[in-house]
Amino acid sequence: MTSHLLLLGLLVAGCSLVFASDPSALQDFCVADQNSTVYLFNFFPRSIREWFGLQRGKLVQPDDFFYRGLQLMGNTSNAVGSAVTPVTVEELPGLNTLGISMARIDFAPQGINPPHTHPRATEILTVMEGRILVGFVTSNPQNRLITKELQKALSSQNPGVITIANAVFGSNPDIAGDILAKAFQVDINVVYQIQSKF
Repeated sequence: MTSHLLLLGLLVAGCSLVFASDPSALQDFCVADQNSTVYLFNFFPRSIREWFGLQRGKLVQPDDFFYRGLQLMGNTSNAVGSAVTPVTVEELPGLNTLGISMARIDFAPQGINPPHTHPRATEILTVMEGRILVGFVTSNPQNRLITKELQKALSSQNPGVITIANAVFGSNPDIAGDILAKAFQVDINVVYQIQSKF
């Protein structure tokens, strides 16, 4: 009897595993209404909470998807010698539900960005000018410090280059002329003329 109960307990525990993730987007955008007074507790599914605090259709404006200010250098005259200009859903309502945000960080010489974490995000750095020492600490129990000096460069370990004209009109074998003519809405002879240059 005990072995049956143990087997039943293991079966129930094994069946109770749950996989969860954010729901797939059901619309192209979901602009947050910054003036909404609606607040729903976290026990409601995120998609329901967000639906209630949205601008609808014709209320969405181009400025909901545009942020002015990243071109401006922040004031680094402070105790840490850095200034963060965040662009989150608070500053750019069109970011709502897209799972992305960004920030500009300006540093004075010897300035720092105090140690921090992002509990709901990962971080990628792009250096536009100068050099910066960046790092992170691995989790317990090792707590190992990993650092690297970055300088301006492309944002990939192996960025590669694809020249669109060469790829489309100079592919090997050729992309069929009738497909390109239809895609670019030009006469097929124009496509053949362009392909002959590659």
